[in-house]
Amino acid sequence: MKLVETRPDVTIADVLAAQSRLDGTVVRTPVGEYPDLTRATGADVVVKHENQQRTGAFKARGASNLLLGMTAAERARGVVAYSTGNHAQGVAYAARLTGTACTIVMPDDPNPVKLRAVLDQGADVLLQGATFDEARERATALAEASGARLVGAANEPAIIAGVGTLYLEMFQQAPGLDVLVVPVGGGSGASAAGLVAAAVAPGTEVIAVQSAASPAAHDSWHSGALVERANATRAEGLAVGCGFEVTQGLMRRHLTDFVLVTDEQITLAQELYLTGAHTVAEGAGAAALAAVLADPDRFAGRRVGIVCTGGNASAEELRRALARAEGPAPD
Repeated sequence: MKLVETRPDVTIADVLAAQSRLDGTVVRTPVGEYPDLTRATGADVVVKHENQQRTGAFKARGASNLLLGMTAAERARGVVAYSTGNHAQGVAYAARLTGTACTIVMPDDPNPVKLRAVLDQGADVLLQGATFDEARERATALAEASGARLVGAANEPAIIAGVGTLYLEMFQQAPGLDVLVVPVGGGSGASAAGLVAAAVAPGTEVIAVQSAASPAAHDSWHSGALVERANATRAEGLAVGCGFEVTQGLMRRHLTDFVLVTDEQITLAQELYLTGAHTVAEGAGAAALAAVLADPDRFAGRRVGIVCTGGNASAEELRRALARAEGPAPD
């Protein structure tokens, strides 16, 4: 489907309003610099630790901004969301915060860490479909039947504005960035990053990254059309099989480039986070670092901002990363 160049109703003023609305609701997460990351990349790398955010991922920002901005009558009808995990946790957290009934549709075999966290927030969970896209279809039908508000992870200006608050913080905490690298599933993070950078740091390049095993957003951006692609990455936060109009419109206006990394490169970045930055990163949370590691000539000698967008890694992910760190057993 051809991408229509609309002007989404989200601006830097909306991001500033979200920052005020979210004061006390989300954490102003820290940034860190680590010698091992500098040695491995040849760049001056600054990490924004959204893995230390409420729910362990940046998604709490956007979901909280959306639900806090709803009227009491809208919240009374409840919300329905679909997610592989972090958006689910964000919506469930915001629903508990605002006293809103919440149903989350997740794929059949979710990350158990994320499933448990959603249930702990008090949301009702329905497991439906093998993929994010099948869960999305079920959630859409459920919302239409019940009258609840469907809360998507991408085509939501209020979510993009809420996510933008993390980039306002980052530019305040780490001024002088030459480039900012942002992972993409549905694209709320990269579209927010580009919007904020254009307003407060126009000299900073913004580069998006997605898994080559689920390249729908990447291919949509490069082609100028909303496309569907195979959706096979094991990094569930990047596991989206189609592009979305609102986020693609913002990304096409503000991104410098959009690149791909392999799942193995993501695992390598998770290992480096563990051993070099004492940081647990889930697959999507390590994708930005993976992009810097994969193209050292592009980033060497530059001040590079990356966001560890989430730390909700499964035991399987951590075992895989640690196995790389340990290397082959000695003879």
